Amino acid sequence: MRYPILTFHQIAPTPPKGTPYRSLCVAPESFAKHMRWLKKLGYQGVSMSGLLPYLQGVKQGRVVGITFDDGYLNNLTYALPVLQELGFSATCYAVSQLLGKTNVWDEAVGIPQVPLMNASQLRAWVDGGQEVGAHTRHHVHLPELSPDVAQQEITQCKAELQDITSQAVEHFCYPYGDYSPAHVRMVQEAGYASATTTQRGRAQVGANFFELRRVP
Repeated sequence: MRYPILTFHQIAPTPPKGTPYRSLCVAPESFAKHMRWLKKLGYQGVSMSGLLPYLQGVKQGRVVGITFDDGYLNNLTYALPVLQELGFSATCYAVSQLLGKTNVWDEAVGIPQVPLMNASQLRAWVDGGQEVGAHTRHHVHLPELSPDVAQQEITQCKAELQDITSQAVEHFCYPYGDYSPAHVRMVQEAGYASATTTQRGRAQVGANFFELRRVP
């Protein structure tokens, strides 16, 4: 049995043609249309915590995981009302030391800078029935870091986000999809229950929960 884990970044009007990584934006009306079609087809959208029992083989059903990378404010503005309307839950992977700032990691490649949720907005996401996951402290390329720094990025992000949200942060996402077996071990040792990648495909029951594939 395989389950799709959908990957979203920004829920925002599509940038002009020629904008780098333009496809990482999904227009609000398109997002709403996609979610409503899933509902009509009998699917339930669930967070990573909601999906885990299905991946463990404990539960069965028509479910789809929903994830948002980076923690953009437009997720709160445009995605949350749709998720609440449909009774869906989702996981937003936040960058703990960049809350309230912008996607500075994209600046060098020309991606427009847009706001990330601040601490109070992230709590509003949680209060709205959604989940927060970890995406490191600074949105780093883990393989470029020393083991000690990489471990801090993975472990302290969890602690910082738990302190901010008063919610357990149990799911991790590798920034850029960059990681090695050593980073998988670090995520496990930090106490996460799962980690998602940028590898395309559906997540299979009984798969390695720390290298889960997703669907863009």
